[in-house]
Amino acid sequence: MKPERNAPCSCGSGKKFKHCCDRKVASSPTPTSDVINQHIALYSAGRYAELESRARTLVEQFPNFGFGWQLLGGALQMQNKDALPAFQKMAELMPNEADAHYNLGIALKSAGRFEDAILSYRRALQLNPNYAEAHYNLGNALKQLGQLSEAEASFRHAMKLKPDFIDAQGNLVFCLNFSTQYTPEDYLSEALRFGKIATQKVTSRYTAWLCNPQPQRLKVGIVSGDLCHHPVGYFTESLLALLDPTRIELIAYPTQPKEDDLTVRIKPRFAQWHSLVGLNDQAAAQLIHADRVNVLLDLSGHTAHSRLPIFAWKSAPVQCTWLGLPTTTGMAEMDYVLGDPIATPPEDAGHFSEKIWRLPETYICLSTPDASLNVSFLPALENGFITFASFNNLAKINDATVALWARILITLPSSRLLLKAHQLKDSSVVSRTMQRFAAHGITAQRLILEGPTAQRAYHLSAYHRADIALDPFPYPGVTTSAEALWMGVPVLSMQGDRFMSRTATSIAHNAGLSNWIAANEDEYVAKAAHFASDLHKLTSLRAGLREQVRTSPLFDAPRFAKHFEDALWGMWQAKK
Repeated sequence: MKPERNAPCSCGSGKKFKHCCDRKVASSPTPTSDVINQHIALYSAGRYAELESRARTLVEQFPNFGFGWQLLGGALQMQNKDALPAFQKMAELMPNEADAHYNLGIALKSAGRFEDAILSYRRALQLNPNYAEAHYNLGNALKQLGQLSEAEASFRHAMKLKPDFIDAQGNLVFCLNFSTQYTPEDYLSEALRFGKIATQKVTSRYTAWLCNPQPQRLKVGIVSGDLCHHPVGYFTESLLALLDPTRIELIAYPTQPKEDDLTVRIKPRFAQWHSLVGLNDQAAAQLIHADRVNVLLDLSGHTAHSRLPIFAWKSAPVQCTWLGLPTTTGMAEMDYVLGDPIATPPEDAGHFSEKIWRLPETYICLSTPDASLNVSFLPALENGFITFASFNNLAKINDATVALWARILITLPSSRLLLKAHQLKDSSVVSRTMQRFAAHGITAQRLILEGPTAQRAYHLSAYHRADIALDPFPYPGVTTSAEALWMGVPVLSMQGDRFMSRTATSIAHNAGLSNWIAANEDEYVAKAAHFASDLHKLTSLRAGLREQVRTSPLFDAPRFAKHFEDALWGMWQAKK
């Protein structure tokens, strides 16, 4: 349920910092090698706040030293601060250095300026065509704009240049989820390649463990970069609060430094909080092993801030992937994938390298959003037309989805489509999106395109303007779908043939809306027209939908927590 990884280091060359520095020193005064190495050591240790302070002093003393601006930009980037001015200065001072344009591209993408980021990556590749990291991040930016075939080509080019480039392979695997061109078997093949690369990097896999073989309560480690305001945080907050501490002891292993008020709320639920930031995979695996973890959970899959290669060390006797990305990891060392009877039916077992462990009803349960946000009246009653909506990541809205939604808009000539996505804060992306629909005969006047809002409450209140939510395919909404239902907006989805797509069917079934799943594109259009034609039924559904889902498995956190505890213990007992 999350976007992609950036290269872990602000230095895009793939080399040690000192190597970059050696060839970037200009003729103007520069700091000594010892001073530079001290800054690099701070970066390597994950001491980004201290590095920021030191780097600011460095660029004040040596304003024409480009690498100093790179250090400052890297420190800011890793703290989720605005690194763009620092990298712009770096590129200004070093216009003929591929690294400068590469790092500028990362900062531009972080600022939501995707088209500009692509230009920077392409400039880096003009200067250094064999720059694997630039091909990799070019792929990330292209994917954000829905240019999936071009993104895939960039990831494959990066892998050709660096066959063991595991982040590029992981993002290729992630990218395939957005496309209609690949079968589950194709996806598994690429995921297994990722798993093979990860395993090849392991020097000594654990075969014996320090954890208690007969525990009174399970030590459960959670590896995630999203224990904050993020879909993963929204799905785990209530669960963490309700797990029985006499049965489960939680240890958090955050993979990135970001923390916010949601982090503050969930931290007390963990007995220990051990950051993996700055630790390589082996050191992280050693830490987890020393913590005597019984069951280790991955909450990322092949998404941003993933540390899947840690799992190749097998630092816990039971390892399971859940929530972050509903697909296979491709890793032989991952014992289980957590699913449910609808999202992961028995006939799909061949899609996974893991065994499927099914929760009895649903594999997800959204923490109840702020109840002070009321469900509004049906906007069509006042507008005189139906407003369809999708608040999904724009990367999910592939060409097939655009064509299908255009058919709906043509079938209902007075209807509108509201799209809300973080990419749409970029005016060039707005123009591109309008062009994509215009190619199918949909004018700009039929579209309402909006960027992100700072607060979740503002985001949810945007559903007050939507009558019916449309799910993209084959990668449907998960968080967006549950949130839409909470706000009284039913979601029209497509029946799929894999875990990712079947999640939509599971959500609809558990919400009591099985009739909102279409078997094919023609039925999708027909259902959209049918549901839009009866405003009385839509009004009635909207008025009761929140209460309907509040008591359903999708929001019943105590019920879900009990199922989750039983699953953890079941996996542990099956291992014995």
